[in-house]
Amino acid sequence: MKKAAIVLVSVGALIGLVVLMMVASPPRHLVDVEALRAKANTYSANIIRDDLGVPHVYGHRDADTAFGLAYAHGEDDWQTIEAMVLASRGHLARYEGLAGTQTDYLVHLFRIKELVDEKYETDLAPKTRALLAGYAAGLNLYALDHPDTVRPGVLPITAKDVVAGFVFRSPFFYGLQDELAALFADEPAQTISLQDSDNAFLTTPMPNPHMGSNAFAVAPSRSTDGATRLVINSHQPYSGPVAWYEVHAVSDEGWNAAGGIFPGTPVILHGFNQNLGWAHTVNKPDLTDIYVLKINPKNKNEYWFDGEWKHFERTTAHMRVKLWGPFSVSIPKAVLWSVYGPVLQVKHGTYAIRFSGLYEIRAVEQWYRMNLASNFTEWRAAMATNAIPSLNVVYGDRQGNIGYFYNAKMPKRQGGFDWQSWLPGDTSQTLWQGFESPTTLPNVINPPSGFVANANNTPFRSSGMDDNPNPAAYSVRYGIEHYMTNRGHRLIELLDTGALIGADEIERIKYDLAYSSLSEVARLVREIGSLDVSDDALLTRAQAQLVSWDLQTDQDNRSAALGVLVALKCIKQNADGDPWVMDPRAALTSSAEDLINHYGRLDVPWGEISRMRRGNVDMPLDGGPDILRAVYSAGHELEDDGKMTAVAGDTYIVLVEWDADGQLRARSRHQFGSATIDKTSPHYDDQAGPFAKKTLRDFPFTAEALAQKTERTYHVGGIE
Repeated sequence: MKKAAIVLVSVGALIGLVVLMMVASPPRHLVDVEALRAKANTYSANIIRDDLGVPHVYGHRDADTAFGLAYAHGEDDWQTIEAMVLASRGHLARYEGLAGTQTDYLVHLFRIKELVDEKYETDLAPKTRALLAGYAAGLNLYALDHPDTVRPGVLPITAKDVVAGFVFRSPFFYGLQDELAALFADEPAQTISLQDSDNAFLTTPMPNPHMGSNAFAVAPSRSTDGATRLVINSHQPYSGPVAWYEVHAVSDEGWNAAGGIFPGTPVILHGFNQNLGWAHTVNKPDLTDIYVLKINPKNKNEYWFDGEWKHFERTTAHMRVKLWGPFSVSIPKAVLWSVYGPVLQVKHGTYAIRFSGLYEIRAVEQWYRMNLASNFTEWRAAMATNAIPSLNVVYGDRQGNIGYFYNAKMPKRQGGFDWQSWLPGDTSQTLWQGFESPTTLPNVINPPSGFVANANNTPFRSSGMDDNPNPAAYSVRYGIEHYMTNRGHRLIELLDTGALIGADEIERIKYDLAYSSLSEVARLVREIGSLDVSDDALLTRAQAQLVSWDLQTDQDNRSAALGVLVALKCIKQNADGDPWVMDPRAALTSSAEDLINHYGRLDVPWGEISRMRRGNVDMPLDGGPDILRAVYSAGHELEDDGKMTAVAGDTYIVLVEWDADGQLRARSRHQFGSATIDKTSPHYDDQAGPFAKKTLRDFPFTAEALAQKTERTYHVGGIE
């Protein structure tokens, strides 16, 4: 009886402990609604929705415009913005359960909140802080006006939340997630989803869609009419936290820029103003280092560095994880910090990580200054901030200047080490401090060939043959790419001809549908053509079908389906001459059988398979993976119905030109429409059809043009 009583007491104590750990998920707290509304009423913005629902936001101050921008974007994509805020706080798991713990842990591990708290007042200019405060007030006002759409515990959103979003998101563009995955190579691969709003920042075993981009600019000297032209053509997921949203921001203080933003960003990330424009493409410099730490066998809290044992800085992340219904539980996890930075303990060892952006919060300020720049000198001064950790930039302006810039926040590293490998974590010789000047990185400005271009390829093929940077001038410690994408090959082939280029030709180049004879796809087709497949009737037919392919991806093409399916199985992203991922014969067999099983034939028109599906739209798409008209599906196989639904690739497209007199014209297209999640809105899918047909619309940048395209006008905030 006595033992039974002890057991009952123990069980009761355990249950009590669990109950004490469980709280409402998320914890509910009072929000001072009156204070938030009072703050919102200190801002004032007018929102004009054009005939495609795109918001043109007008304010007296830049901060008023940011306030209205936040409100308008909240109307169209609150769910994703909210997920961005929760992710940047490290609070995702309390809403989404275990799938959110990886993201939450990284936020704690990288000390994002502490970094922003420490540097917010000192590193950001007062004008930038005012802009951020206005944007946060706009999000809060939207949430107050639409309480049924907002999850409890989210409000109030602060300016620091917005900055944290930039800090958290930036390293994913240059591949930090790949380095982290390498540390967990002995476990099932997981990544953070960047694909859609339903799974934003949750762990998933599926790879993210390819993120790349095309950009090119042509100078007046190469134009048929003396115009400067810039093509902005990012490749992103169609939805989610890194999907483009089109907006036009105007203030009486001089801000007047249009272009694309991501959920949770208060400034144009790439786009144009009256005088200039810029486009980003993803680059992959070596901005991350992993250090192998030697742990004291007598004290696991110490590591060896410069001849002595040093203590880890140790804190505990209390991640609240949703269980069921209204309940969550707190899961503690140790957070370690070394002289190099964050520390991860995995099965095969203990490692420190050091990466660009780890101590940087000024990316938002750099983009803000790029928005406000009125000429090349001011824009380059903004770029010299060097706060955006990566991303190539292609530039053009009304004065006829063009340029390509290999942008990176490049660590200053000593010689004597292989910086592309894991490094010894026991010496200050591998502890880099500071960053190289941006002027030491590749760039091409106003080249004699009259064009610059990048499509995620090496910066050493970014212009005419005699205008390219010399690879020998740049340290191998930078880890600069040397590979060529098909899109890079095609841009150079189409632009480096010496012929003058007009507006129509610019559009044809942007929508080019071919694989280059220099591409990996062409190499794969040649190799398959040399195989002896005479022992297999289906493979003999498939081989003949494939070698007859003209390497085009138009929707009527009857060999593109087989070619793309085989290429998806065999080719690594951004690889030149690497071994195939899958044996070509096996890939040909699998792809041929897939087509036969679904269609009963091999010569299926590509447009029957490659589809734009959005709302009521289900249309064929030209283009394909690594085509200038880029189209990516979620997987490498046909779906259950034999189709491949596009989920990424060409998204927000802008063709900007300044004619010989400096007059601006911009034409744009979004892949879906401005209403990101509202299926009842006509703007949920009204651009999907024109996007599939490869047509652009004139963007109403001036007040006069907008007056002819206005759908509705309304005011948010205080007195008009």
